[in-house]
Amino acid sequence: MTSLRPSPSERINPSWSYTLGLSAGHGDAYAALAASRAAAMQVRRPFWLLVQLGAAAAVASFRAEALGWTILAPWLAAIVGIVALVALGTRRNRPATAPWRDPDVLGGLALGICWAVAMALFTGSSGSLASITLLATGGALMAGAITLMAPSPGGGLGFIPVVGAASTSAMIAIGWTGLAIVCGLFAIAMTASFIATTRMLIDRITAEQALGGKEDVISLLLREFEDSGADWLWRTDANKCLVDVSPRLARLFGRPRSALEGQALLALLAGDGWDSGDIAPGIRTLADKLRLRESFRDLIVPISVGGDPRWWSLSAAPRRDERGTLVGFWGVGTDVTERHRSAERIDRMARYDALTGLANRAHVIEALGRALRDGHHEGHRSTLMLIDLDRFKQINDTLGHPVGDKLLVEVARRLTALLRPEERCGRLGGDEFAVVIGDASDRDRVDRLAKAIVEGLSAPFEIDDHVLHIGGSVGSATAPRDGRAVEMLLRNADLALYRAKDDGRGVHRRYEPQLHAEAEKRRCIEVALRDALERGELRLVYQPIVEAAQGSLAGFEAFLRWNHPELGNVSPDIFIPIAEEARLIGRIGDWVMHSACRDAATWPEHVRVSVNMAPAQLRDPQLPATIVSALSHSGLTPNRLELEIAEEVFVHDGGITDVVDRLLAIGVRIALDDFGTGRSSLGYLRKGRFSTVKIDRSFVRGATGNAAESIAIVRSIVAMADSLGMATIAEGAETRGEYERMRALGCRLVQGWLVGQPVDPRAAAELARVAPEERIARMH
Repeated sequence: MTSLRPSPSERINPSWSYTLGLSAGHGDAYAALAASRAAAMQVRRPFWLLVQLGAAAAVASFRAEALGWTILAPWLAAIVGIVALVALGTRRNRPATAPWRDPDVLGGLALGICWAVAMALFTGSSGSLASITLLATGGALMAGAITLMAPSPGGGLGFIPVVGAASTSAMIAIGWTGLAIVCGLFAIAMTASFIATTRMLIDRITAEQALGGKEDVISLLLREFEDSGADWLWRTDANKCLVDVSPRLARLFGRPRSALEGQALLALLAGDGWDSGDIAPGIRTLADKLRLRESFRDLIVPISVGGDPRWWSLSAAPRRDERGTLVGFWGVGTDVTERHRSAERIDRMARYDALTGLANRAHVIEALGRALRDGHHEGHRSTLMLIDLDRFKQINDTLGHPVGDKLLVEVARRLTALLRPEERCGRLGGDEFAVVIGDASDRDRVDRLAKAIVEGLSAPFEIDDHVLHIGGSVGSATAPRDGRAVEMLLRNADLALYRAKDDGRGVHRRYEPQLHAEAEKRRCIEVALRDALERGELRLVYQPIVEAAQGSLAGFEAFLRWNHPELGNVSPDIFIPIAEEARLIGRIGDWVMHSACRDAATWPEHVRVSVNMAPAQLRDPQLPATIVSALSHSGLTPNRLELEIAEEVFVHDGGITDVVDRLLAIGVRIALDDFGTGRSSLGYLRKGRFSTVKIDRSFVRGATGNAAESIAIVRSIVAMADSLGMATIAEGAETRGEYERMRALGCRLVQGWLVGQPVDPRAAAELARVAPEERIARMH
């Protein structure tokens, strides 16, 4: 490959000898430099030669009377002849290949000698006026040579030093020593000035040559770059119209180069939107840059080529002529379509949920922040709705994640179908969704939408031949009433959602100020509950369970109580759910299990202890190990420990079946609590291998009041339990009539305030030793 760098013989030598043109050993570089100097000298030479002729004519006319034409004519003829020879020798403007062949160099030296002869012959006894006049003429010629002979260093140095030396010598010969010194110093100064001027001229010419060479190299590189790369060059004139259209740019536009020449760049990029004014922001920015004549870099503009959307990256700078007038823009372009599409995909992944295609949490927060800002400026309200699916976890656990994922996709489709185009729906994670309503000035619209969401999620879903029934709870908060910041609105909408779930799910609740007060109270309870065990604030009480027929004691049910020095007696219905949410139930449950087993170990062998199990405990894989530890440390036999599990736990968490099997393997008993109140059927009795079924108090009251439905349910439960070898416990027998009615319907065991109120462990141990007759007498 041919090198684009100059060879050593072509490099310009900046030495003084070369700068002054006194060396001819530089080959092509000297010839190139000589050509440039010759072109510059071509302009100055006529003035230089005319100055020589004019000065010679003036001196001859001034000295003709004193010296006569006999002396002056030969001298004047020599001057004219040298001028003529120089003019003839340079008429073709062909640079000499060496200094000694350069007419300007030879002419400068010859003219210098002629003026030196004049200094020697025309001064002396001629008088002071004539000498000073001739001296001034020589000084003027030397000064003129600095400018007019600068392109010919050899010619200038052949003239100035010779004339200066002759002037100094003439003054010495006359005896004017002081003036001779001045002449000598003047000659030296003129020579130095000439050298400096020549050096600057040569440097400028050299720089211009280097720049020209670089421009040629750059042009060559740019052509190679455009031919082999993915980028292209573009140019416009002062009117922003394309000129010198490159072949690659023409191919990208899909048009001939001739069809693009002279076309307005902005109109080509904007396409059909140019006439209608529908111009992309990137093209508007480009128009502003071109209008303000500013450079720009990596400006992304969207275009359409044959109906295919593309993205180009443009960079350019304004170009001006030597007078500073704008001649157009020169730039480079790159097709960044694939890079842009990749960035869009990455941005979508960062802002949208991969499963449902809805906005993700970050995008929802961004949309909410934008809605709050717009609402503040425009004076309208904005609403955030949080949606939580009911019973989704059960479906996910029983039918698997693929079905759960398809269900989430269908939920997203239903939610989106209910919204207006300007409303944003997103998935915050898991089974929680959000809706951002930018303009919620219509309060009824929010209520109607929430109702439509609840109804839409309650309708059955058909997924992979499964008919699924879930539901949804909705909580909403509206700005600015419920908060002006994103974080506050999120918190308050979440509090409203929590209230909706507490109120039975499948409903919509708006945020109310008291919800924050309740949340703060819950937080205080949670903080106090964390140290309740260490402070000894938790205790167990035991309520008797008796056999309905004889009244003998069958066991006790353990109840947890908490007495806080400031909060007072906190109901388990309040602190147990908080303990579950705060993940304290495991530690508290361990303490309850060990304490109950330890207390029961002091009772008679036939008396059992029942312990209620929270759903979170049943999901703990360490639960069987905890129970084994409690039994071994207390010495209680496994069959005297009965674990009560609410029916709703089986409905909402089908995954606990394996845990129940592991507990049964230990030998403990399982009681099905609150049976008949959930969404189950009698089939659960066959699935769980329960030892006991507890009939809810609502059926006890209903049966005592001769409610046919309650009586039928109690009889069905008792019959099923008896056939499966299970005992039945009637809860909440508060009166003698309720006790007798349950015994008549076949319930084996009864529990309630009539039988006995919850008592502390010491009182329970004493009660366990009371004879059945005495206990029956107490009930009466």
